Amino acid sequence: MNMLFALDAVKQEVIVSESRKGGNKINFIERVGREEDEVLYNPVVTLTSITDSPHLDVAIFKAADKLCQLIYSKYKESN
Repeated sequence: MNMLFALDAVKQEVIVSESRKGGNKINFIERVGREEDEVLYNPVVTLTSITDSPHLDVAIFKAADKLCQLIYSKYKESN
């Protein structure tokens, strides 16, 4: 499963979902508030800003996504 991250800037939450590689179905997992885990929130803000760039660099996007995956994994281990 691939973890997917989205940002709800109004509520200041990370929306975490998952999808099978090559699949088109997305399953919602949870919302993580900024105050609950700011270490996760900030990289997802960066990931979102990378995707908003008119000059998307796929290598940088993949690196930022990998960081988000790692941080979320550590968050789940501690909770």
